[in-house]
Amino acid sequence: MFENLSDRLQNVMHKIKGYGRITEENISEMMREIRLSLLEADVNYKVVKEFTNKVKEKALGMDVNSKLSPGEEFVKIVRDELTELLGGDHAELETKSNPTILMLVGLQGSGKTTACGKLANYLRKKKNKKPLMVACDIYRPAAIDQLKQLGKELNIEVYSEGKKEPLEIVNNALSYAKENKFDYILIDTAGRLQIDDKLMEELKNIEDNVKLNEVLLVIDSMMGQDAINVINGFNDRLNLTGVILTKLDGDTRGGVALSVRHLTNLPIKFVGVSEKMDGLQEFYPDRMANRILGMGDILSIVEKVQDEIDEKEAEKTAKKMMKGNFDLEDFLDQLKQIKKLGPLENIIKMLPGAKKMGLNNVEIDPKRMSHIEAIILSMTPEERHNPDILKASRKQRIAKGSGTSVQEVNQLLKQFEDMKKMMKLMGSGKMKLPF
Repeated sequence: MFENLSDRLQNVMHKIKGYGRITEENISEMMREIRLSLLEADVNYKVVKEFTNKVKEKALGMDVNSKLSPGEEFVKIVRDELTELLGGDHAELETKSNPTILMLVGLQGSGKTTACGKLANYLRKKKNKKPLMVACDIYRPAAIDQLKQLGKELNIEVYSEGKKEPLEIVNNALSYAKENKFDYILIDTAGRLQIDDKLMEELKNIEDNVKLNEVLLVIDSMMGQDAINVINGFNDRLNLTGVILTKLDGDTRGGVALSVRHLTNLPIKFVGVSEKMDGLQEFYPDRMANRILGMGDILSIVEKVQDEIDEKEAEKTAKKMMKGNFDLEDFLDQLKQIKKLGPLENIIKMLPGAKKMGLNNVEIDPKRMSHIEAIILSMTPEERHNPDILKASRKQRIAKGSGTSVQEVNQLLKQFEDMKKMMKLMGSGKMKLPF
């Protein structure tokens, strides 16, 4: 996401840092480049004009006594204004009621039903809550079946009464949720190809008769600036509380995300970052601004690791590594833990300075990790615990069993031994880290 904009803005920031002093002339030059970058990213022209005017005004009034260099101070101004443009503060989901009732609305094809499943999965997995999904899209063929299938995959309950009136379904679902102690009710509503009176009347009927805590509009970020008209169309008729932007991973421009808050005054609460059911993330404006400017997103990396990796197991393995008692069985366990984090290149992109180090476009072949896993799994437990016994005949058997070559087996064993030596040196204090 934001790849094109990020590359352009990072080049501008790198250039401004090289200036010995900041003048009105080079500020104007930078603002022209920033303006072009934002317009090419499909950011609304009114938003671009206001953003660049604010940055220029603050840059011209910079404090000359600042501890930062003029270039660093300019980057800070851009970063702060970008954060503000994206929404400023992180917008939390409402949690005051029990159960908390969320209604998801949007046009047909925006990814609403999938977003309902992803949000339910997020609430259970990240917030340790018990969600109930309610099927109220009674018009689209197979919409109810789709939600039921998602519920089955996630092992999350779906409340459905077929093609009854949506308001009646919601009221019955609310009674059911209270009886069965659900924490959240997620209402998946019908969509249309365009906003029409019948759609709005149905949604308004639910809003007027049910005490909703959140009305979230699900919008496809690939729509570009048309998304703003859709948001305003829904917001004029309903009391929207936030936006879920889907398919942000497929939009290299990201202009909608940069325009939503300013033009609609609605916060982005979640963004879809992959097609997988765990591919929904809370939206943090400051973290996104950092990522766009190449400053990294360490907090998101830490949270992801905490969510996916067993802390006690990781600590136990780390101690073994430092003592040099690490074997291929432990190595296999670590590989499995790392795979839970998703594609490694996505994690690497969140590191500060990834672009500067040439890591922003790095591609890690998942087949390579699969080959390593297959090689280790083709060994006997004794061979994994004691790789020294692996002679030619054993290596041939392992290569054949894993569908690899003896050369790949030898390469893995050498890399493993080198890693063991390095970790032992670090543990003994004889090797100092370069930071």
